[in-house]
Amino acid sequence: MCKDYVYDKDIEQIAKEEQGEALKLQASTSTEVSHQQCSVPGLGEKYPTWETTKPELELLGHNPRRRRITSSFTIGLRGLINLGNTCFMNCIVQALTHTPILRDFFLSDRHRCEMPSPELCLVCEMSSLFRELYSGNPSPHVPYKLLHLVWIHARHLAGYRQQDAHEFLIAALDVLHRHCKGDDVGKAANNPNHCNCIIDQIFTGGLQSDVTCQACHGVSTTIDPCWDISLDLPGSCTSFWPMSPGRETSVNGESHIPGITTLTDCLRRFTRPEHLGSSAKIKCGSCQSYQESTKQLTMNKLPVVACFHFKRFEHSAKQRRKITTYISFPLELDMTPFMASSKESRMNGQLQLPTNSGNNENKYSLFAVVNHQGTLESGHYTSFIRHHKDQWFKCDDAVITKASIKDVLDSEGYLLFYHKQVLEHESEKVKEMNTQAY
Repeated sequence: MCKDYVYDKDIEQIAKEEQGEALKLQASTSTEVSHQQCSVPGLGEKYPTWETTKPELELLGHNPRRRRITSSFTIGLRGLINLGNTCFMNCIVQALTHTPILRDFFLSDRHRCEMPSPELCLVCEMSSLFRELYSGNPSPHVPYKLLHLVWIHARHLAGYRQQDAHEFLIAALDVLHRHCKGDDVGKAANNPNHCNCIIDQIFTGGLQSDVTCQACHGVSTTIDPCWDISLDLPGSCTSFWPMSPGRETSVNGESHIPGITTLTDCLRRFTRPEHLGSSAKIKCGSCQSYQESTKQLTMNKLPVVACFHFKRFEHSAKQRRKITTYISFPLELDMTPFMASSKESRMNGQLQLPTNSGNNENKYSLFAVVNHQGTLESGHYTSFIRHHKDQWFKCDDAVITKASIKDVLDSEGYLLFYHKQVLEHESEKVKEMNTQAY
């Protein structure tokens, strides 16, 4: 009931013996590739069990409580040198290295490289990068190896031109996903990608599309995996669906101010029913004829980390421009209204807010924001990252400075990273961890 740990000497002894036998078996069946990987320091090394000494037991007895992180704690705060218009890469690296579960995965040496050439493995380089950023070294790090591997595996990002941070994020996740297939111990049947690698466990969500026939009201449903949600902004070529005028409700802690668009507004537009029109008729499986239909997107499965991308860069036949509309976003976000399970509570696209907000399963906390300053032709990327709890820092390449929550919430916002407050076991739905402790 108290959720404390209980140790039993007999069970501990059995566990040590079983672990020893497993390591012997693994050593006898290891491949040449595994030997190459294990020769790389820090990557998948087997550490001996910690045997406590008498002085250590005395220290533990005098200090039973867990050490708390103070406001002066700086481990993990390390700048990145700009290698020539690489601010787009640096800001994403800062966001990824401050993603709690991803950080824990790499700092605990969970990666097992199975590539023929480990020096070309992006996951191995990320593991090395995590160790560098959390080494306590205050001098800025030079991520030249990471840039080189990105150029090799994502050739469209090669060169010293300014690239899009969102495009780099998706490319990086894709390469990491392909390179860490060796870490996939088991396949999750309910995973849309049928992959259980660390990238999919953290970033993959399920986007549900419901197409409803206007003649027979039959519904065709498809669920696709997604790593992020791209949201339209007011002022773009696409029509925007504003909140009802005169409405004074508070959604996700966002008090609606006339003229200010919120993240919730953008999500409402994203999940509203859309009439496809007579020029986009589909063949209905029930009617067996082409009929007009409506399409609605909702979240079938929420990811551990939800990334929201504001479409600020508009490329159309008429013009190329950046949309600088300010979007208000909260520190805490409840995704319950945008779930497929909440679809029945919608009426004509109007958001029906849950009367009971006690459901923590779909609640998120903001931990990183990527911003773009400048124009479409010339600009600069920076990021805000949450170091622990309410401690925020601005990362501007090699320079890291302390920031206030107001600085974060007043920023323009290009990419928003939210982490689930409560993680659950997929099969038993048992609450495991409250990530607000980070």
